Amino acid sequence: VARFVLVAQTPAGVLDRLRRAFRARLAQLVAAQTELLDAGPQDVEKALEVVRVRTARLHESALMIQGRLEDGTSDEAVARLLQRRVAEAEIAAERLGLMLLTARSAEGADTLTLHLPGAPLPSGVGQPVRDEATEALRRDLEALRLLVLRPDRGAALSQVRNRLLGYREEENLPRASAAVQDVFRGLGEAARAVLGLRTALDGPQDESDDSPATTRSREELDAEDAAIGGSEERAADEAVPTGLRRPTTRAAVQVAVGSALAIGGGELLSNQRWYWAVLTCWIVFINTASTGEILVKGYRRLLGTVLGVVAGIGLAGLVGHHTWTAFALVLLFMFAMFYTAPLSYTLMSFFVTAMLGLLYTLLNTYSLAVLVLRVEETALGAACGIIAAAVVLPVATDRRTNELLVTVLDRLADVTRSAVDQLSGAPPVDLLDRARELDQALADLRASAQPLTHPITPLRTRRDTARYVVALLETCAYHARSLAATAVLLPAKPSIAADPRLRGAGGRIVHNVEAIAARVADRQAVAEVETGPSIASLVQPGTPAVPRYGQVTDRVLRHLQRLDEAVVGLARPLGVPVAQ
Repeated sequence: VARFVLVAQTPAGVLDRLRRAFRARLAQLVAAQTELLDAGPQDVEKALEVVRVRTARLHESALMIQGRLEDGTSDEAVARLLQRRVAEAEIAAERLGLMLLTARSAEGADTLTLHLPGAPLPSGVGQPVRDEATEALRRDLEALRLLVLRPDRGAALSQVRNRLLGYREEENLPRASAAVQDVFRGLGEAARAVLGLRTALDGPQDESDDSPATTRSREELDAEDAAIGGSEERAADEAVPTGLRRPTTRAAVQVAVGSALAIGGGELLSNQRWYWAVLTCWIVFINTASTGEILVKGYRRLLGTVLGVVAGIGLAGLVGHHTWTAFALVLLFMFAMFYTAPLSYTLMSFFVTAMLGLLYTLLNTYSLAVLVLRVEETALGAACGIIAAAVVLPVATDRRTNELLVTVLDRLADVTRSAVDQLSGAPPVDLLDRARELDQALADLRASAQPLTHPITPLRTRRDTARYVVALLETCAYHARSLAATAVLLPAKPSIAADPRLRGAGGRIVHNVEAIAARVADRQAVAEVETGPSIASLVQPGTPAVPRYGQVTDRVLRHLQRLDEAVVGLARPLGVPVAQ
């Protein structure tokens, strides 16, 4: 009744809520970027950390939308349009943050700074500037946030939209340093992405107050929408493991052994509550694939249970004689249990155990011995699961993360190769789907690497290395997404021209990614990373007789340059030799 009548949920409704959540996350990121612009020397690191967190949350929202597109949209064309607009908004917002950080410093900011927690700030970050240009920048960042959140109606918002989109025209840029002018350009591109996102979500908009710059932006969006083609089916080329190497078969055997141990041990502790140990044993195997992941999950469940027992004892003493108060708290803790489940497994376990303490109080079966027994059974179940995972067909955390790392690198090579080929004049392929496959593989790697990056791990050097590698891969994924998004626009945007020279620049990057993947998969493999001339040299102006490339092509080359640098940077922590 609750699922289908009281709070009815449909695939389209879930997708609509996710789209609203994406807007909210985008507005929160713009607000954090405004705080970064205003932060003093003492607060800039804290402000940058907030930007990192909100950038990651925006990316998570985009991935959730990707997972719901097929079921939540009416047809494939609508799904592909929404996919493109979400990707554009995500990339534009992340690029705007990088430009802001560069404008605050005396040197260009590295993309890695937005992805690596604790990364040093660029040099020269001092007091925030208070001049006419930066005051206008603060005003326009707030205007962009309002444009994201509010319906695009009314003369005031139309004027705001027109002003922001006008920054895409060089003559409308205010007098300021080159770095600050780049931020205004980024504002214009972000406003265009918001316009495209709003059109994709809400349909045609009122165009009566459009400025010439807004009209041109709408025409570009319409041309891109018309260029959307059908998706390309790709045959799966990955070998499917069989027998005991199959993850589900291995997990089934491990759970069976762990459950047998939990039943025997739980029976010795209590012949009535032994199933608590078995439940814990089952639960620590859910959504885990390595011994390290099971160890971390078991530790979190035990910690949450111990804290929940303490809370349950205190609450039982406070409200044990007030039935309706205890009942209301039980419902509140049930809500909190499901609300916190995706956020923190420890918090979920805490609310479960605290709720049980109150529930036993309502049923007049409460005793301190029952709650202590729950801690004992939970510890036993977690231990049985960890023992089974470590002894029966074990999958070491290093092995699991290496497998996922190879998958990420393969996806990265695929996206980079396809994007560069398309930018070089090859026929279009389904680039955005491939970019999202890269994002999903990276999310899987990030989750699997949690035992290596957990704050309590005793291996500090390995923890720092794992964090650095994941941050470098996130940087690579950002530049690969940007290349893919630009390549998708190629058929519809006259300012982007296919350039065959890009194929040679991208070939070395793909070779290096494949060399690293081969070395990670097999330490005996003979593979090394190649270095060569800076791709940035292609960005420099040519002779007077040779016209300089347009701004979009310059951006493509800069993404290739940053991607090249990040891939070469992966070689050192992963132990891959670099050819001199």
